[in-house]
Parts: sequence; C-alpha cells; structure tokens
Amino acid sequence: MAIQLNCDLGESFGAWKMGMDAAVMPFIDQANIACGFHAGDPLVMRKTLQLAKEHGVTVGAHPAYPDLVGFGRRSMACQPAEIIAMVQYQVAAIDGMAKSLGMELAYVKPHGAMYNDMMAKTEVRLAIMEAIATYHRPLALMLQATPESAAHRQEAADKGIGVMFEAFADRCYDDDGKLLSRTKPGAVHTREKMLAQVAQICREGTVTTVSGHTLSLDVDTLCVHGDNDEGIAAIAEIRQVVKS
Repeated sequence: MAIQLNCDLGESFGAWKMGMDAAVMPFIDQANIACGFHAGDPLVMRKTLQLAKEHGVTVGAHPAYPDLVGFGRRSMACQPAEIIAMVQYQVAAIDGMAKSLGMELAYVKPHGAMYNDMMAKTEVRLAIMEAIATYHRPLALMLQATPESAAHRQEAADKGIGVMFEAFADRCYDDDGKLLSRTKPGAVHTREKMLAQVAQICREGTVTTVSGHTLSLDVDTLCVHGDNDEGIAAIAEIRQVVKS
C-alpha cells in the first residue's frame, strides 16, 4: 500500500480557531480528529467529520489527556485504568458521531503528551493498546515508526490489534530514531530538506539522522501539518512526492 498522509484536525474550540482544516482536507488521506479533551467540541467534531466525508478521507480518533488549557501537551500521572477509560470515552464520542453521519472510524492516534508518553513508557503504551483491544469493535493504533517498531507490532498483536506506523515529514531524526528535540538546531527541516526526507522515506524506507547515519523505518503514513498558507503549500508538494 502507498504511504498515506495524515493530519491532526478538528482542533478549534468554541470561538477559538485552530488550523485550516478546509484547506488541508483535499490533500490528505487520514484525518486525526480531536475528541474534546485537548481541543475540539461537539460542533467542531461534527463539522470536521462532514468535511472528511466530502473528500473521502479516512477518519481516526485523536484522544488526549484532559488538558484544554495546555492543549494536551502536558503529561499527566495517570493509572492504566484511567488511561483505558479516558481513551475509550473519547473514541466512543467520535465513533458515535461518525456513525450518525454514515462514516466508519478506522483508527486511534493519541495526541501530544499522551502520544509522547505512549512511545516512551511501556505501561502507557500497553494501556492505550488495551483500551483499543477491549473496545467493542476493531480499531487500529497509529504510533511512531522507530527502530523498536517490530517489538511494538508484537505488543499490539498480543492484544489482537493492528498498527500503523507514522513518520514525520518536517522533523529531523536523532540517531536513536527519536525526533530531534525542538530545542536543538535543525530540529525542524527547511522546505528543501523536508521534501528530500519524504522522497527518501518513500523510495528507500530510510531517513538520514542528525549525524548523517541512515536509519531504516517501517512507515505506513506521514504526519503533515497545515495551520498556515505555507504549510498548506508544503502539504501539496509532499503529496506530489508521495503519490508520484
């Protein structure tokens, strides 16, 4: 299967506007829709689902820690049972709304600090997998492609769930396969480097790390961001590279 493009959308809340969802949607394959804990509200969720339906875009849940003020970017010390409950609560909300529009939710991609904790802490990752495994119908989990992807795939298989691995178009990778910290120079690629990295991922299944090493990654989907005109133009260029 060709590499897909995914984007975090539906992150407006009330009178507060975030992102350019209508401009992004024509260029992506998968929409990760906020479920209300870090962003999004019922009306925004419904509008985002309708927009995805118009463009034939696959939809996924984008759950987070309950942190509206911090946009879900602050970690929380939650017990596994709490994580399971909060993930299922958010997934059920967007899944039910999608169903009412004749749509089928396909996967779950945690947001922000929950995503980072999932990749760094086994207990958080297993709790999220358990939430998906014990949901009333099958859903896949989207997580970061790393050198540990085979182990993560096995963890998911042990719980009976499928996975999709994502890479990041505009971020530099450290030698350990993690994203280079934004506090370090070169953490976010220029347009030229971004397009070169996308082409390398698509054609060779590798990225070049900050030290110049070649790192193999098992990639199913690329995460893109578009909250300004330049970002939208970049997504259009990325799509041309991926689909060529």
